[in-house]
Amino acid sequence: MRGMDNVGFLISDVSRLLRRRFDERARLIGVTRAQWRALTTLSRNEGINQGGLADLLEVEAITLCRMIDRLEDAGHVERRRNPADRRAWQIFLTDKSRPLLDKLGVIAGGLFDDALAGIDEDRRRELSATLDAIRHNLSAPDIQDQANG
Repeated sequence: MRGMDNVGFLISDVSRLLRRRFDERARLIGVTRAQWRALTTLSRNEGINQGGLADLLEVEAITLCRMIDRLEDAGHVERRRNPADRRAWQIFLTDKSRPLLDKLGVIAGGLFDDALAGIDEDRRRELSATLDAIRHNLSAPDIQDQANG
């Protein structure tokens, strides 16, 4: 079991190092990792409201509000009134954000190329499948029920 304890530390350390290296690279084009996550998540969920986006990003609504304010000031997102509910706002990417997302995609791709250097394609697929299985196991409803009860 001792070796399995190490797996958790390794996953955590790799995650920390990936975040740090991404931050270093993204900072060169004036974006934070949090902004990248927000833009990327929004690109998959355009028209979502702030509350829904905050839930997807697992951040407090007020934290996201400030981030959206900054992204809107920079011209990367826009808020539009929801036609079905004039009190609600939907968030959309602007044309200005798309080249930035492309650059961030290149940065992320380069980072993963660096991280996986020397690891052949079969081992990469195996790693991905293993991490996906771990995520699935930890996302299972019975695991969540055990934690809650």
